Amino acid sequence: MNLHFVLRILEAVLLIPVVVGSAYAILTSLVIIRFRTRSKTSKRQFPVHWPPVTILKPVHGLEKNLRENLRSACLQDYPEYQLVISVQRRDDPAIPLIKEIEKEFGSEKVTIAIEDCSRGTNGKINNLIGGLKHARHEILVISDSDVLLRPDYLKTIVAPLADPQVGFVCTLYKAVGARSWYEKIEMLTLNADLMTNIIFAHVTGTARFCLGATTALRRSTLEEIGGLPALADYLVEDFEMGRRILALGKKDAILPYFIDTIMDLRSPSHWWGHQVYWDQNNRAAMPFGFFATLILRSIPFALLYAALRLGDPVGLAILAGALLVRTGTAAINLRWGLRDREGPRCLYLLPLRDAAALVSFVLAYTKKTTVWRGAHFTVTRDGRLLAEQGRT
Repeated sequence: MNLHFVLRILEAVLLIPVVVGSAYAILTSLVIIRFRTRSKTSKRQFPVHWPPVTILKPVHGLEKNLRENLRSACLQDYPEYQLVISVQRRDDPAIPLIKEIEKEFGSEKVTIAIEDCSRGTNGKINNLIGGLKHARHEILVISDSDVLLRPDYLKTIVAPLADPQVGFVCTLYKAVGARSWYEKIEMLTLNADLMTNIIFAHVTGTARFCLGATTALRRSTLEEIGGLPALADYLVEDFEMGRRILALGKKDAILPYFIDTIMDLRSPSHWWGHQVYWDQNNRAAMPFGFFATLILRSIPFALLYAALRLGDPVGLAILAGALLVRTGTAAINLRWGLRDREGPRCLYLLPLRDAAALVSFVLAYTKKTTVWRGAHFTVTRDGRLLAEQGRT
């Protein structure tokens, strides 16, 4: 087998993800346009009676924009609800701020839960278990600490639970507030990649899932799947919770409603750890779907194709076409689908982001450990977390 033949075979192999990835990008834009058009014409149905609700808000440390995020949860246009803000440690630096929120809105609305729970290796679930002890109501809304809510959020996410067959409700989200170059890359990861893939999967019915940033469900449904302790050792606890609820024969509701999640990365290494962590999450949640993303990375493979051809006109034309399709469809998805004003201004970083994603894809398979809130864990084949002895 001569070298020329080998090079031609390699070129053909490299072209596969360029073609497939570009076709997928165009198809995704068409689906997102349909998604947005359909959501404009559909009318939200609100129940006559609004049940009382408990919002569970797990907090760990003083995150960027935390005061505004917590206050937004206290300013909901909803008749009766309780906000439970939970922390794990009595020396958590967020506690003084949380007490200010409680003082501003009153202890009837805001409950502070300081509970050192350790039912498993997932820190968020441990925190939520402590908060759930103080929840007064049947309807629960789990809302991450880094999300900023609009006043109509609570009515929007609770309304579908009027149907007793709906097991859980999720809203979509988009990243905002990126300042540094690595926060902008993270924003593109969430908005131009993860969220657009989620919308595509939802509209086409190729996957069903639960999004943990904001989720509404009944306490009784949670108890049917074993409660929060049953999720305490999973890396992707929201996906596992959704899987178990769907296994009960319940329906899911993914709403065409976006909340803002605030970017808060301290350094390039923090961003890279996040990038690998996201891919480890996606691999654990949807192994086949995550593996299939390898043939959707058009830009990195177009770069390799052009390099293999030593930058000749054909190679450069293929690269230029891949760049045009990827950035053009991403611009449509961000502006039209997510109403994202920040992302389109950062599209010059998209080639770097996609190249980095190819590296983190490999690490998701080869790196058996993950870091969450400074603690080190080993990820098992079924998506569980095992604490590494002697490492914190």
